[in-house]
Amino acid sequence: MVYGGGAAAAAAAIANAIKASGAIIRVEPGEFQKILSRVDEPLVVRAEGGWRTKNYQYLTAYKGLIFHTKSQSELLLPSRVEMISADKIWIPD
Repeated sequence: MVYGGGAAAAAAAIANAIKASGAIIRVEPGEFQKILSRVDEPLVVRAEGGWRTKNYQYLTAYKGLIFHTKSQSELLLPSRVEMISADKIWIPD
């Protein structure tokens, strides 16, 4: 599901939060899903990536921190998740 101008604003807000926080916490997919279960209306940014093998990347914010996960298969997310599709998620190493 892709949203219009509001999606761009939300993606910009997450990008600004990443810049401001200076830290992105990488977690395993199962832990990412546990984090989503703690939020009433989670916002998730999702992108497909990979050069040789496809992967799926996800970002969400929880209690002021940004969490990122990468999976070889799509995660089954709760229906209450607001999803923003991004062309790419770049996480510095």
